[in-house]
Amino acid sequence: MHRGKGMKFVGDSRVPVSNKKHIPKDYSEYPGKTEAFWPNFLLKEWLVGSVFLVAFLCLTAAHPSPLEKVADPTAAGYIPLPDWYFLFMYQLIKYTYASGDFNVIGTLVIPGLAFGALLLAPFLDRGPERRPSKRPIATGMMLLAFASVAYLTWESASHVDWEARAESAKIVAEAEIDKDSEGYAIYSAQSCIGCHGQDLEGGPAGKALVDNGLSPEDIARIAREGQGNMPANAFEGSDEELQKLAEFISSVTSK
Repeated sequence: MHRGKGMKFVGDSRVPVSNKKHIPKDYSEYPGKTEAFWPNFLLKEWLVGSVFLVAFLCLTAAHPSPLEKVADPTAAGYIPLPDWYFLFMYQLIKYTYASGDFNVIGTLVIPGLAFGALLLAPFLDRGPERRPSKRPIATGMMLLAFASVAYLTWESASHVDWEARAESAKIVAEAEIDKDSEGYAIYSAQSCIGCHGQDLEGGPAGKALVDNGLSPEDIARIAREGQGNMPANAFEGSDEELQKLAEFISSVTSK
């Protein structure tokens, strides 16, 4: 057989000539609804991201993060509180069936179900619609999540004494205190530690007494007449003890 002769081409109807089923249509077939990824879409995303980044940098420069004193597990006056974005979890574990013996429910089960539903959202609602009203499952899940977080955050924030919290977390100067002195013995005996702290660092019920700038006479007068949260006649000792206590507190200064 000579080359090129006697050859026949047989077509099989089971083999398609071309398979266009999995080839997406060109974006030009959807005018006004799609656009080229490069550079149109990517440029818009970059511009939006840049605006948010600049705004965030300006916010952090104008309002720097507040610093608190070093955490001390022995300080009974310190009021622990998480950052605002965790307040909803802080409130959740206060409820009966999410704390105590049921702490696992509040810390693992409920958050696990919430994040699990978020991960499964693309599989639970696979519709092509983009309108929220046409996607009831995804819309309902997100509305429920936002409402729950907003309510728990509000409940937690409304029950916090923010002034006392700020006072208990305030950074105070360290002072060298002679705890063997007679003045400190009177300070301990009069239960001043409960409000003003073991090292006069202050607490939720009392101000810091380090570098107070008051004279012994002013301190003695406040102890007798009261001031702010401190009631009148809080000191129950003698005038001589009050004088020694006032001189001790007035002498406490930072290092």
